Amino acid sequence: MVQDISHTKHVVADPTPFGLFGLAMVTLVASSQKLGLTSGLSLVLSWAIFLGAFVQLIACLFDFKHNNVFGATAFGAYAFFWFGVALSWMIKMGVFSEVLASQADIKQLGFAIVGYLIFTLFMTIGAVETNKVLLAIFILIDVLFLGLIGDIFGLFPRAHTLAAWAELCIAVLSFYGSGAILLNRHFGKQFLPLGKPLGIFKAN
Repeated sequence: MVQDISHTKHVVADPTPFGLFGLAMVTLVASSQKLGLTSGLSLVLSWAIFLGAFVQLIACLFDFKHNNVFGATAFGAYAFFWFGVALSWMIKMGVFSEVLASQADIKQLGFAIVGYLIFTLFMTIGAVETNKVLLAIFILIDVLFLGLIGDIFGLFPRAHTLAAWAELCIAVLSFYGSGAILLNRHFGKQFLPLGKPLGIFKAN
């Protein structure tokens, strides 16, 4: 007896513009605090959790459905980065208890960022074969993490300023990337350029 087997493919839209929008928003708000344009972290928290974490997590899940392992891994990893950072800020601010706040060692967050820098270096290599806007965003994330690590461990002067400006540039490029991908897909043509892959590791 031969049994017929049917396969159903669920077609989903590219979640990249949505994910990049989340990244743009959270880095814009967070960089304003690092640059001294705003003060405190209380109102950064909501954007870190909902735009930095949840929006990128949603983009991650839909990228998996889109069979885009690179995009899903990136959005998922950075979504949980913002979950972790937001929770770390809340602990440090004494939201849960003064005992936890008194035991908070910022260098532990520094080691977590070292891990994310290692991860981002691999992602930067992969971004070489996406487009130039995404490649530039990943390079800036590398610079951001280097600045944060330098600031937390006191490795070099003006590390905090380096991190702040890198984060602001990430926001600007992410807004552009989100808009460009959205409009290019919407109009079915290149409305805004993203830059071709470099073609170093595979032919264009």
